[in-house]
This record gives sequence, structure tokens and C-alpha cells, in this order.
Amino acid sequence: MEKKYFDSLIQAIDLIGDGIHIIDAGGKIVYYNSAAKLLDEIDVDKAIGRHILEVYPSLTFDTSTLLSVMKTGKPIYNVEQNFVNYKGDKISTVNSSLPILYNNKIVGALEISRNITKMRELSEKIVNLQRELYETSNNSDENEIKKKPNASFTFLDIIGQSKEMLKLKTLGTKAAMSDSPVMVSGSTGTGKELFVQSIHNSSNRKHKPFIAQNCAALPANLLESILFGSVKGSFTGAENKPGLFELANGGTLFLDEINSMPLELQAKLLRVLQDGRIRRVGSSSTVDVDVRIISAINTDLNTVLEQKQLRQDLFYRLNVIALVIPDLSKRKEDIPVLIDHFIRKYNEKCNKFFRGVSKEVLDIFMDYSWPGNVRELQHAIESVISLYDGDIIREEHLPFQFKNFHPNKYFTLDTSVLQPLNVAVEKVEREIITSALEQTDYNISKAAKIINIPRQTLQYKIKKLDIPFEQ
Repeated sequence: MEKKYFDSLIQAIDLIGDGIHIIDAGGKIVYYNSAAKLLDEIDVDKAIGRHILEVYPSLTFDTSTLLSVMKTGKPIYNVEQNFVNYKGDKISTVNSSLPILYNNKIVGALEISRNITKMRELSEKIVNLQRELYETSNNSDENEIKKKPNASFTFLDIIGQSKEMLKLKTLGTKAAMSDSPVMVSGSTGTGKELFVQSIHNSSNRKHKPFIAQNCAALPANLLESILFGSVKGSFTGAENKPGLFELANGGTLFLDEINSMPLELQAKLLRVLQDGRIRRVGSSSTVDVDVRIISAINTDLNTVLEQKQLRQDLFYRLNVIALVIPDLSKRKEDIPVLIDHFIRKYNEKCNKFFRGVSKEVLDIFMDYSWPGNVRELQHAIESVISLYDGDIIREEHLPFQFKNFHPNKYFTLDTSVLQPLNVAVEKVEREIITSALEQTDYNISKAAKIINIPRQTLQYKIKKLDIPFEQ
């Protein structure tokens, strides 16, 4: 491709944080941006003008994403590519590759690459550590207490006396008696994993492994090899390794944020659930597995279906038993019990002697909206006990989000003087939004959650109502 077609792009794309590669119609490299130089550790002067397979000898015409789009003329998005650079370093990237057309003719290709090498290395280390931990446990002396990887909580660790929590504990205990899949939903910080681990530890699988994997922010190829394992040669640097399904055989596999799993991988997971067999990446044979699946989502069940975050057939396969964990704001009668529990916990940890909270602090806690749920309450108590001495937690001890919070003081409206409805509505809106912003230290996302409106709507209203915004 003639250089003039690239000149207008060079200055802009050199500033992009992801790696950018461009090749011409003959497969020769014509451009790297700065991020690509760092990603691949390629000497640009030695690479420009040479064929891409000459610079990346571990790739082939079939495995190079750039050459694939040159051949097909069709873009590809978010595909993992593994290769060895000229220094012998193993590199993993997620690539989106686009053909470049001129007069309806393919004259080159452009690729955007995100480096996931460290992510893959860390994920493989986690898999290896989980395998080593379970193997150590499985081979230990029979008189020793067997370790159960990553599962330490039981139903006794779930603090709450509200009707909702007592009902959930009962349902969770019954769920533990079966092998049916369980889906746990609830906002961040509500304690979903406590229920998941408790179900495992109350089941007949409690002496078998408990393996957890978060499905968020991982490309499909990487997550597939983590879950199902790989065989040597299936991709650059691949070794014979079992996946989490094999490690969890006989036990429980917890898939957190399952609604973030790439859709193309969901079909493969569904087949495993239907057949009870997995196939390692690059293998032609299957392995029988006996694994109970417990999954979790951090949103409500309807949203998952409406936004098509999960395939319907997979959703119904996973959602045989559903546990919905309520926000702390919907079970405020549990707050005093939780306060006592966390004070005892952090007194012991920090060697302190707090006996409780003042009436003012209790009023604040009972009226606060708790966007971070139980985890936020736990961290608030931990912060105070770590930083202060005394016997009572007082208002001046509390973290920043409580500094401008005044219980039951949201807005007032003088109805003795009638005014136009739109003026009154704007006044109420302004006071509610200002109060929410003050409570959350001007965090837009948290404030929007408190008053139950979308973040974009809150930003629009702040601008429309001319509300001073502190940053």
C-alpha cells in the first residue's frame, strides 16, 4: 500500500495505548505505533518492510490474525493470539483485526492488540496453585484435617436475623442436600460467596475440592483453557494442563460473574453441563467430570435475560435453584447484629476494647443507604477500630462518606406557600440530588444508586439544575 494512505493516521494512532500494527497487501509490515513496540519488544528498524511471518516465526498463515483477515476480507474481533517474539518470550494478546480497502480491493490490514501476557501467566499460576493445594490435601495423612481449597465459610458465618436472611439460610441448607446447579444473585458486597461456600461445606461434596473462578474481564480463549485445560501444542507455549473442571472433579466449581462470560464460551459450557464431559483445548478426546456448578451474578435475574448477558438455555440450566441476596438497605434490622459482630472481630484482631457505637452513629448507620452493602459496613468498623482507641465508636471516628451525612435530613418543602408544580419538583429534585452527592462524597455512581436512577440521568440533572459539583 502507498505510504500516502497512512500519513493522515500516523500522528493519531501513535498516541493510542493499545498496540497498532499495519501490513500491506504482500504481508509486509509498514507501521508499528509506540505501544506495539513496547508490547512485542520489536526493533522497528529491523521489522519495517519485512514479512510478518519473518518477524514472528512462531505464527503461520493460519494462526496470524492479520493474515487471516487479508485472506477472508472479514474483520475479526477480540481473538486471543499466542506467539513467541524474536527474543524467545511468550506473548499473549487479544486482537481485533480489520482489512483495509481501497477501491473495493484489499490493500492491507490493521490490527489492534491488547497485551494479556501477565493475565494469562497469573491465571495459569492460580490454576497450578489450586491443583497443588488440593493434591497436597488429598495426599495428606488420614489423621490430618484435610484442606478444602478456598472454602472456609459455613452458614454460621452468615450474620443476620431478619426474615429474609433466615429464609435464605433455610433455602441454602436445602440446596446443599442436592446436586442441582445454584445461581446466587445480589449486589456487590451482599455476601454471595459466603452462601456459595456454605452450600459446598454443607453438602456431601465438602471433602472434595471447591474451586472458584471469576469470569469477568477474561477473553474467551484464555477462560476456555483455564476451565477446560490444554494439551501441548494447542497454542504457542501450551502445555498439558488440567483445567478447573478436572481439578474440581467430585467437588464444586464456583463461577462468579457468570453473566460476564463471553457468549461463544457459554455454548461450550452448556455442552459440558449436558454431557458431563470436557475436552481440553487442542485435544480430540474427552474426559468425564462430576462437578456441581454454583454460579453468581451481581445484578438481578431479569436484567441478565433482558440484556442477553446469558444464553437463555444456559441460564435455565444454571438457575435450577435461585438465591437472591437482598441489599443491606432492605434488611436494616440486621445492622445492629452486624455491628456487634464486626466490633468483636476487629477488637480481637487489633487488640482493642470497643463495646459498641454511640446513639448518633447507630442513627446514621440505620438511615444510611449502604451502596457498598455489608462489605461497606465491615470496612467502616474495621477502619475505626484500626485507627482509634476507646470504648465507643463516635461520629467523629467515621470514614469520609459519613462526614456530611445527617439522618432523616433529605429535603423539606413548605406547602403553606403554593408555587408552580415544576418549580416545586425542581426544588425537591435539587435537594435530593445534593443530599445524595454529599452522602457519597460526590461519587456519581454511588449517588445514582442511592436515588435509584441511571448514572447518565443523574449527570444530566446535575447540569440541568445547575447543582455545584465538587471534584
